[in-house]
Amino acid sequence: MGFSDIIIKHFDELSNDELYEILRAREAVFVVEQNCPYFDIDGKDKESFHIFIKREDGSAAACLRVFMRDIDKNIAQIGRVVTTARGCGLGGRILHEGVVFAREKLNAAGIYLEAQCYAIGYYAKEGFEVVSGEFLEDGIPHVKMFLDLKDE
Repeated sequence: MGFSDIIIKHFDELSNDELYEILRAREAVFVVEQNCPYFDIDGKDKESFHIFIKREDGSAAACLRVFMRDIDKNIAQIGRVVTTARGCGLGGRILHEGVVFAREKLNAAGIYLEAQCYAIGYYAKEGFEVVSGEFLEDGIPHVKMFLDLKDE
């Protein structure tokens, strides 16, 4: 099965089908697969840029969102990182594009994220560093991570 190129759209630019497929992918992984009922729709999507890759049938194979977390400090946040097509390198591709987008289009000085502990190495490959102790979010162990973009 083939995949689209990386697509980057602000919430206001998403088609109904694109938004549906992004939310469906997030629900499939975060709620169903991880057996974690939580409020995925938290109000941040409307202010976010969504970076995603589609399958030929239009379903989301990988997606994330990026938004400005702290405008005064020029800190972006990446979150809701999901891939439903595992082992294809799509997660690494969208994460890299999220970092590039935050740096080049949002002019972010740094990027914050909260990672599930099992995924620390995934984010570390892109340069993120753990900046907190472990904490539970919806019953799942997480850490805060940060990527400083000021010196890049």
